[in-house]
This record gives sequence, structure tokens and C-alpha cells, in this order.
Amino acid sequence: MAQVVFRDVWKIFPGDVEAVREANFTIEDGEFMVVVGPSGCGKSTTLRMVAGLEDVTRGEISIDGQVVNDVAPKDRDIAMVFQNYALYPHMTVYDNMAFGLKMRKYAKPEIDTRVREAAEILGLTEYLSRKPKALSGGQRQRVAVGRAIVRKPKVFLFDEPLSNLDAKLRVQMRAEISRLHQQLGATMLYVTHDQVEAMTMGTRITLMKDGDIQQIDGPLTLYREPKNRFVAEFIGSPAMNIFDGTLGSDSGGTVFDTGVFSVGLGALPGADALPARVAIGVRPENLAFADGETAAGVLDVSVELVEPLGSEIYLHGRVGDRRLVARIGPDHPVRVGDQVRLAMDLAHLHFFDGESGVALRPTPSQVS
Repeated sequence: MAQVVFRDVWKIFPGDVEAVREANFTIEDGEFMVVVGPSGCGKSTTLRMVAGLEDVTRGEISIDGQVVNDVAPKDRDIAMVFQNYALYPHMTVYDNMAFGLKMRKYAKPEIDTRVREAAEILGLTEYLSRKPKALSGGQRQRVAVGRAIVRKPKVFLFDEPLSNLDAKLRVQMRAEISRLHQQLGATMLYVTHDQVEAMTMGTRITLMKDGDIQQIDGPLTLYREPKNRFVAEFIGSPAMNIFDGTLGSDSGGTVFDTGVFSVGLGALPGADALPARVAIGVRPENLAFADGETAAGVLDVSVELVEPLGSEIYLHGRVGDRRLVARIGPDHPVRVGDQVRLAMDLAHLHFFDGESGVALRPTPSQVS
């Protein structure tokens, strides 16, 4: 396996379209790095530059210590799994998996050993004589992964490989690819627009927006300590509730005012160091029904939609003209049209600069 290093990498398409700007990061040997972001953020371009399918405009990409900017894709010792499987319909599963090795003139015994080892790992042994049309979508995707495994490359590249699968198969394949990573100890770069895939699969996550890297961290750090408002809103399902407003004070402590509603935040350490104009964020799971003793952080919510999910309920409502989503337990008898009081967990509030969107301190753990 190998380390992949980006050093000040840019990709500029004709017309001065900056698809990737100043990318600097390292995928460690054996790491599962997920690049995630909305459509058009530059994530697939980033992967394609590693594969050699896109030229690097400026900067360097190295694999296993070798700069590969001018190395042909076939000589980079990488294997890529595509969104559309890219299987040969007239070939059997065995021949699809063996094709790349045959092209590289491997001996037949070596090819047979590698194909059967990969088939065993992926549960494909009984399907080796079938053609792709006789397989399910999940089985076809496993064949595509198997074709990569037999190569024993330095780096595996996955370009949104689960997008064509239904929800149940996506969950199954997420688990299988994660298990495969643990079994092989391989260096993997995985691109997706699905933040759930990113959170459940990645050792670390690179979150991109408009060609820029917003944050690189482990899944829990990305979730708990977003560096800016975009990261906070992108990571998490349902998304974080964020309200724009200003900070002031009264006899009860800090007060946050949106211009439509205001809410007391109690004693807020470090409030004097925060700018007057801020945004505050609270995740849906950090909202709960207020009891009679709760004074700070209470919102009066008009319920507009109730989504029962079995183990929990998503409650959609408004505070004034601001939308809000809360994740609550399944036993609360809430109906559309109800007026409820929800209390924010002040220990888990997030603060963002009202102009730049950069995360501010105090951190959630400092709020009391």
C-alpha cells in the first residue's frame, strides 16, 4: 500500500474554471479517506487527478513517494471502481475480474489464484460462471470491486460506487467495502455526495465546497467541531438548525435576538469576546421538550409536520418565521398544529461569525 500526498494542487479548466484550488492533504498508508461535498465541489476531479484521468494544472501529487503528475494512468499502480460498474456484458464474472491481469500478461495460474481469492472475499465464488445480466446490482458492484482487488494496487479509488443501488443495497455495500478495507489494510480514496456514506465509512473525511477544502477530520470531530457554518449544515441528518441574529444581555445573562424572536442563553462564558452579529446552531437531537423549570434556551414552536420513524420522530416546525427540526423520542403525542416548547441543550450550542460563517468560541463544551 502507499501514501498519497497533495501539494498545492490546482485544477483549472478552460475558461478559467477553478475546479480545485490549493489542495494540500495526505492520505496515509492504509487509510480510508472519503472526499464528500455537493455536486460541482471538485471531489470527482480530485480523484480523477490521482487516477491520471485529469491533468494537474499546478502543484504535485505523489503516490508512494513518487510524483505522478506525468505518469500514465496504467503506470500509477492504482485501481478504480466506477459508478456504473463498467463490466463487459459478454464476459463471465471470472473473465471480467481476470481481464486486467490478462492484459498485463500475468501467468494463468497467478490469474486464477487472484480471481478465486477475490471471489472468496466478496462472496462471488458461486457466480464466477455467470454473466453480468444474470446478477443483481449489488453483485455487479462486488464484481467491479473484485476486478480492482485482483490488481493488488497501491491505491484503490472509488468514484461514487453506490449511487446506482437502492437504499437497502447501499447499506449492505457500505458495510462490505468497510469490511474489505479492514481485511486488506488498503489505502482507499472514496468520493461521494452522500454524507451518511462519508460518516460511516471514512477513517477521515475531506469536505469540499466550490473547489476549496473546508475541513479534514475524523467523522466525529467533523460532526462535533465543525470549522464553519457550511460544514455544520452539511454534516448531520437532519441538518443542524442555524439562526442568524445578535447577542445582547439582560439581568438573566446573554440574550440572542433574531429580530423575530429572542431567547435567553443564561450565563455564557466568553460572550464578551463574541461579535454582536452571530449565528447559533443546535442539532435536532439537542432539542427536547422543556419542563416547567427550564428557563434558558426555550423556543416556542408551531408544529407543521410530524415524521414517525419507529425509534424516533422528526418534528418540523417554526419559531416565528424560522424553520426548525427536532429529533425526539417516539412516545410523545405531538400533532400538526400543536404549540410546543422546546429547550436547546446549551452545552451543545454552536456559534458562527455572522459575516464569515467561521466557527467561534466558546466551544460547545464551554457553554454552561
